[in-house]
Amino acid sequence: MKIDTLLFDLDGTLINTNELIIASFLHTLDQYKPGEYTREHAIEFIGPPLRDSFESVDDARVDEMIQTYRTFNHEKHDELVTEYEGVYETIERFHKEGYKLAIVTTKIRQTALMGLKLTGLDQFFDVVIGLDDVERAKPDPEPLEKALNALGSSKESAMMIGDSLFDVEAGKNLGVPTAVVGWSIKGPEKIKTFEADYTLSNMRDLLAIVGVEKQ
Repeated sequence: MKIDTLLFDLDGTLINTNELIIASFLHTLDQYKPGEYTREHAIEFIGPPLRDSFESVDDARVDEMIQTYRTFNHEKHDELVTEYEGVYETIERFHKEGYKLAIVTTKIRQTALMGLKLTGLDQFFDVVIGLDDVERAKPDPEPLEKALNALGSSKESAMMIGDSLFDVEAGKNLGVPTAVVGWSIKGPEKIKTFEADYTLSNMRDLLAIVGVEKQ
């Protein structure tokens, strides 16, 4: 079965929000637990929903911490977010070729839309499934299933593309092929342990993998 549907994670996959996320975590952690957390800790927190990360820090003040994080994150968003090389033209090409495209993210929808709009990618994505659209986040397959339903697609013709273990596991749990981006902040050694079907060195690699361009 030919792939005609592509489900993308957003942060660390299409747009480079790493510095924004790290700065937001460090700003928040420094306020609640001064001097206890480093940049390396913040990198570990990238991927899961905020609630899961902050529960491990101080489960009595999770809501406060989420609020502090999001306020800072939104204030600094446009200053610190950039897109990855090759992403815009690749997504534009898929859109022109008639592929069905969706974003599946553990961010709340409002923040995801900010990133898409800033990078001009919003015009290519009719479907955005955020954390507030689901009961269970990735690696549960629910967000991917919601995206497929909204696109009118079946899993037999879909693929999941992301940068974290949660993205790859969500794809595997649904039973679709998976691709992980080689520019993941988690680093090449960690990426190998995800055991995705494909590793991309540039988003353009995806064009050949799904057959838009000859390999």
